[in-house]
Amino acid sequence: MSIKMIHHICIQTDKYEESVDFYTRILGFQIISETPNFHGRDFNTWIKLGKFMIELQTPKEGDNFNKWSSLNAGPVHMAFMVDNVEQEYERIKALGYEDFKLKNGQVVYKVLGESLLKIKAPEGTEIEMRDTDIV
Repeated sequence: MSIKMIHHICIQTDKYEESVDFYTRILGFQIISETPNFHGRDFNTWIKLGKFMIELQTPKEGDNFNKWSSLNAGPVHMAFMVDNVEQEYERIKALGYEDFKLKNGQVVYKVLGESLLKIKAPEGTEIEMRDTDIV
């Protein structure tokens, strides 16, 4: 196989400032480049965490995005490994971000005996955080 690694994902957002703040301040990504007026978009911005990159795009002028739904085909969420899910939850909460997905009334819950949480980014992307590998 010739694929070496995942290079990036592209996330479209109509909440640009909120999304940039979330990915940089809450998740720790760094802005690599921010291009205003990019092919009819207000912004096209590259952010990076380690070797993983996200391309954040605003809609093209005059376009409106459909709202995210877990009923859409394609990627449903992306997941990050953290050192400790409970500590990550407390860290994010202390930063004032509280858009967590509840499961059975809990933010941190177990799946197959492993702790995880899910947080919603401003544009709707669902982000899972876990501290153990399931495979």
